[in-house]
Amino acid sequence: MPEAWSKKDERQYDHIKQSELDRDVPADRAKEIAARSVNKQRRKEGRTPNRKTQGTGNPNQRLEDRTVDELRNIAAEMHIRGRSKMKKAELVDAVREHR
Repeated sequence: MPEAWSKKDERQYDHIKQSELDRDVPADRAKEIAARSVNKQRRKEGRTPNRKTQGTGNPNQRLEDRTVDELRNIAAEMHIRGRSKMKKAELVDAVREHR
């Protein structure tokens, strides 16, 4: 278990893992399910950042040099509709138009 987990997280992990094992789920899969469940709860509570969907990148960097996720986050802050289905070039254009 990761060092950052609290005692409560560890208890939750053990409980979920045991529950999955009782349902005849293979041990490696039960561990994965338990860990993902605990980490999901930690993200929900704000104790673990979701690295993929946080941040907008370096403000001094060109839009073309940022990742799609960073561009989507910028578009979300600007309330640009349809951003989830846009390709990178479309996101760059939409952000530039909105600015």
